Amino acid sequence: MQQPIKKIGKQTLQFMQPPVVLSFASIVGPMEGKGPYGSAFDYILEDTLFGEKSWEKAESKMLRETIKMTLQKANLTAPDVDFMLAGDLLNQIVAANFAAREITIPFLGLYGACSTMAESIGLGSILIDGGFAHRVIAGVSSHHHTAERQFRFPTEQGVHRPLWSQWTVTGSGGILLAREGNGPVITHLTVGQVVDLGIKDSNDMGAAMAPAAVDTLIRHFQDLNRQSLDYDLILTGDLGTVGLKLTWELLKMEGYRVENNLKDCGVLLYHPEQDTHAGGSGCGCSAVMLCGPILRRVVEGAYRRVLFVGTGALLSPTTVYQGESVPSIAHAVVIEYIPPG
Repeated sequence: MQQPIKKIGKQTLQFMQPPVVLSFASIVGPMEGKGPYGSAFDYILEDTLFGEKSWEKAESKMLRETIKMTLQKANLTAPDVDFMLAGDLLNQIVAANFAAREITIPFLGLYGACSTMAESIGLGSILIDGGFAHRVIAGVSSHHHTAERQFRFPTEQGVHRPLWSQWTVTGSGGILLAREGNGPVITHLTVGQVVDLGIKDSNDMGAAMAPAAVDTLIRHFQDLNRQSLDYDLILTGDLGTVGLKLTWELLKMEGYRVENNLKDCGVLLYHPEQDTHAGGSGCGCSAVMLCGPILRRVVEGAYRRVLFVGTGALLSPTTVYQGESVPSIAHAVVIEYIPPG
């Protein structure tokens, strides 16, 4: 069978006309705003309700306002965009659905758990490179209190979390991709496959996601004949301290040394004294870091090539109650800075 001209190796796509990042925006909760990157986010909530009557409504409002802010930065409005790709962690991705209800852009709802930001960027890039769209906006959201209520225990119950658990980020990120313009470009997408090594502890998401991150990273390196040092930064989504160390060790066993340039959003987002246990997680974790400090550094030229690896634990309360394990996935996109001229 003939290999598609835009597909390299088993799982990687190369964009012939790399989509341009026209603008990006981020909103975070109060706790995230007190972290080491607070000044890099566009808006910090004063409280977790964001003027709404429930945390679920607040989460949808975060995404809606982030999308609007992303468009405003590019001096565009909803009719200027062909498609909106978005998702969240709630059942039936209601935060994204209700945000899309208020924003009149043709909508594709996505669920990749915490990998949804990378998935939406990748699929948006396919639409643009394939000639199906001129502009696409991608966004995700998560909220600590909505996620705890759905996946574990309502925060009002004051249940103690184990030390290896992670803190779901309250935040939302948006990124506007276009066929032409000035800005960083998306050059490659490595589509992950579901990996499941049998982890059944719904709190131990780092251990569940690490093998998926390793699988995608190795496939990416092999497909493109690259090494970790070909990137200024390799940024995983939300492995946390547990998953990051496992990823380092698993890659080392396969002959890849990545300790110097592989960082994790869940580890970076909070100060150690904020006591998030193993770090941050959630769709918003990688989204706010990417659409906050990381892309800012790319635009400034501090990073020339970044490998953004969204990691997702495909966790469902229904399957956990049935004794099922936690399958995981990771998608990787390459973001490159091309200096003007």
